[in-house]
Amino acid sequence: MSSQINIVCVSGTREKLQMAAMMASVAAASGDTVTVFFSMNALTYFVKGNAADAPVEGEFGTLMAHEGVPPFRQLFHQAAELGDAQLLPCSMAMDLLKITGDDLDPEFGPPTGLTRFLVQSEGGQLLTF
Repeated sequence: MSSQINIVCVSGTREKLQMAAMMASVAAASGDTVTVFFSMNALTYFVKGNAADAPVEGEFGTLMAHEGVPPFRQLFHQAAELGDAQLLPCSMAMDLLKITGDDLDPEFGPPTGLTRFLVQSEGGQLLTF
């Protein structure tokens, strides 16, 4: 039985983005319906050409980088490609950052408002990172 998993990413720290990406990729690969809503500090890491590393909160973030854990960008890409997860950018964040859908990685769907995301998420699990 598949579930509806809805993930909100607002943090720009490596550990939180990594956990959100792991949840999205595992859930999508397991056949769950996955939607990830990116806003605030999380969205900037998915602007084309931004190769900056997300800052770490603690020791674990550094360990992940040194031990070869697949990075969050790769996991989100795999979730969208292999598991058909929807990656949605927050329209308000895009307006504030002065970016368009063309500025984002190709896996991203259309700009979406928070109200629309919450309506679409009704009845599913909602996780925030």
